[in-house]
Amino acid sequence: MNISELAGLDIRTLTAGYKTGTYSPVEVLAATLAHADRVNPQINALFHVAGDEAMAMAKASEQRWRRGEPFSALDGVPVTIKDSINMVGWPYFHGAKPNRDLPPAHEDSPPAARLKEAGAVIFAKTVMPDCGLLGAGVSSSHGIVRNPWQLSANTGGSSAGAGASLAAGLGLASVGSDIAGSVRLPAGHCGLAALKPTQGLIPHLASDTMRSAGPMARSVPDIAAMLGVMTLPDSRDCWSLPPSGIDYAAHLERDVKGLKIGVLLDMGFDPRPVPDVVAVVKAAARHLEDAGAQVSEVLPPFDYDAYDAIDRILQIRGYAEIQSFAPERRGEVTPAVYKWSAPGGTYSTIDHANFLKSIAASRMRMEAHLRPYDYVLSPILPVISFPAEAPGADVDVPLRHANFTALFNQTTQPASAVHQALVDGLPVGVQVSGKRFDDLGVLQISHFLEQARGVVDWPLTPRA
Repeated sequence: MNISELAGLDIRTLTAGYKTGTYSPVEVLAATLAHADRVNPQINALFHVAGDEAMAMAKASEQRWRRGEPFSALDGVPVTIKDSINMVGWPYFHGAKPNRDLPPAHEDSPPAARLKEAGAVIFAKTVMPDCGLLGAGVSSSHGIVRNPWQLSANTGGSSAGAGASLAAGLGLASVGSDIAGSVRLPAGHCGLAALKPTQGLIPHLASDTMRSAGPMARSVPDIAAMLGVMTLPDSRDCWSLPPSGIDYAAHLERDVKGLKIGVLLDMGFDPRPVPDVVAVVKAAARHLEDAGAQVSEVLPPFDYDAYDAIDRILQIRGYAEIQSFAPERRGEVTPAVYKWSAPGGTYSTIDHANFLKSIAASRMRMEAHLRPYDYVLSPILPVISFPAEAPGADVDVPLRHANFTALFNQTTQPASAVHQALVDGLPVGVQVSGKRFDDLGVLQISHFLEQARGVVDWPLTPRA
């Protein structure tokens, strides 16, 4: 199979081909693995490629399709999972070199378990930065991930390898995780679609009120297809929601006439988006307005830096994880993560309580400020990109450029990323947020914008 043909297919078309015999899970996986051999050395997106294990999955899927008994709409679809998602027998490094001696995982995290049950062919793990605490593709364990759109450009993070690999045509979808923008930021950098779901919609381990697993793909229909599987319940996650029963992929079309759409271009604190980013968000808003939506600009929700307290809590989180490493190995952590998280060990219990109090106040303020709107468009990140080797747009505060994404991890609202345009050869997308539990609506608006955007010429051969 030609990789250009495969990269142009969505999941529904691919599996329809499996049903008729036009395509074969074995053929598709073989093409994917061969393409990985060609391009992964250039982008460094995958660190554990389990070709033999994946081929056994593909052969079993092929037999199910021949019998007319596929497990699900994802049966035989080649996918990847992030380093932070456990799968039995596979390594778990959490991006950090001090974890290189950890034994393989002994259980499947909920996203991996659901994909296996669905018959998806999980063929590789993707690279992430240390402890998931950079919005960039820099890892002490695996090195630098490079953006196939422009190898000198950053991929974003922390689901960095997922972003780079999908843009380069390696698999149809991937599962990332998002604590401050970690599926949306790389989706923005790499021209993808991604969803940070309503908190609890997708079970994940360890249970967390801030971090969510989320689907990433080259199209909104594909993340909708992934969502239909990943939302199935798992009792191990104490925060997981009851299953919605929604067939997300079957209900993406929507008339946007009359919807109240807010356009949020300024959070009220730095960094403000550069003019090219603002222009892309405004152009997306015009598509909705031309279709009859009621579009209006949202005033800044804050008159103070609402990200600062989030950053302090993440510092504490990072410091605690680094302290769990053997003392002689802590210095192996990426220097930017080590330096940035060090103040996490100096805060008092009162400081910690006050940070949480500040986040709670900002969460309530943000939700109330956006309540009048059905959906809100905003930048995914305030810049176009930064160098591949950089830990962030701001070296001293590496997650500072997550100011448009991080608050939605606190409000627990669904928020997507959807590609809209290229600026100097690099992707620029928009974030679509909606009310809690309205993940379908967020996907519908994202799908509308994706259709308005048109076809993407994916960098299947990485570009200099």
